[in-house]
Amino acid sequence: MRDTFLVGVGMTAFGKFPDAGLGSLGREAVLAALADAGVGAGDIEVIACGSARSGILQARESGVGQLVGWEAGIEGVPVYNEKAFCASGAMAFNIANLAVASGAQDVALVVGVEKMSARNGKGRPLTSDGMALESEVGYTPPAYYAMAASRHMDVYGTTREQIAAIAVKNRTAAADNPRAQYRTPITMDDVLSSKPIASPLNLLDCCPTGDGAAAAILVSAEGAERLGIVPKIKISASSVGTGYYRQQDRDMTSFGLDKRTSQRAYDLAGLGPDDVDVAEVHDSFSIAEIIHYEDLGFCAPGAGGKLVESGETALGGRIPVNTGGGLLNRGHPLGATGVAQIVELADQLLGRAGSRQVHGAKTGLAHISGGFHEGDFATSGVTILTRYGR
Repeated sequence: MRDTFLVGVGMTAFGKFPDAGLGSLGREAVLAALADAGVGAGDIEVIACGSARSGILQARESGVGQLVGWEAGIEGVPVYNEKAFCASGAMAFNIANLAVASGAQDVALVVGVEKMSARNGKGRPLTSDGMALESEVGYTPPAYYAMAASRHMDVYGTTREQIAAIAVKNRTAAADNPRAQYRTPITMDDVLSSKPIASPLNLLDCCPTGDGAAAAILVSAEGAERLGIVPKIKISASSVGTGYYRQQDRDMTSFGLDKRTSQRAYDLAGLGPDDVDVAEVHDSFSIAEIIHYEDLGFCAPGAGGKLVESGETALGGRIPVNTGGGLLNRGHPLGATGVAQIVELADQLLGRAGSRQVHGAKTGLAHISGGFHEGDFATSGVTILTRYGR
């Protein structure tokens, strides 16, 4: 397999945009990524698109990647449309990376796009993770994470204040991110007094629904040379996996799939958790970030609450996490989120994150999970990016 490089990123603001469609949102992100890379639409050889909800209700939406490509002036290339719940964007990134690493193509476009502020046709209201409020699997994401929070508090002594600290920390980061959906600073009291959703979680512990798109350009060394690009970010690992359904302890304080997917990523990159300078993790609910700290190896099992309380995962800490505001505040348009995490890491590794900058960052990790089945995630994706060259 060949080395692969990230050479351009772009994204829209995240929020609720009633006049925007999948095509216009995707076009904005793609054109920004092409400009960032310094390449044209005609240079793209393959498209991988993540869009979780589109196509469920109307057949005309099943070709979202084709639609976005046409809107951006890209045609006549292979298009892969990926659906993996919240991890749809990460799955699309993995497919594009495989296409380039295998030698099948030299220049790939990844785009994630979603419109959640409105849905076509009739149906039950959606939760922040895009599931109907009365889920066919017997529970909704808010209820699931509420049970996980209660279990983590019971087993490890994690406090309600430590869980709320995630929301406060990530909103502080979002305040300096002009593309975040929510930027007004909040306090611990604001989180604890917000509307109850599923005990012990309140409204400000839950990510919002919204619209948005993000895009990335991947190349091989040969593609970079042909296009006159000097790569600055290497894709050191892109690891995805599906849930372990038959061997679950179901204690809800850890997710076995995330542990295995992240370990594969570390092995591919030849790195470990201590090498990560900045991370983007799946904080669809505040307790999720605490659990992911532990599963990704940033701290020992049960120590996630103390880790956020210490300030080590805040800007200026040992390992800043969710410097763009996370899903809780940047927003969570399902298919776009996994690619938006890549955009934030690219900005960090290139030293262009402004007041959110993690100084000296050389290695970034993106993690996202999606869907549930029998107590584990249906899909998990972990990407490791490293600064390349001088």
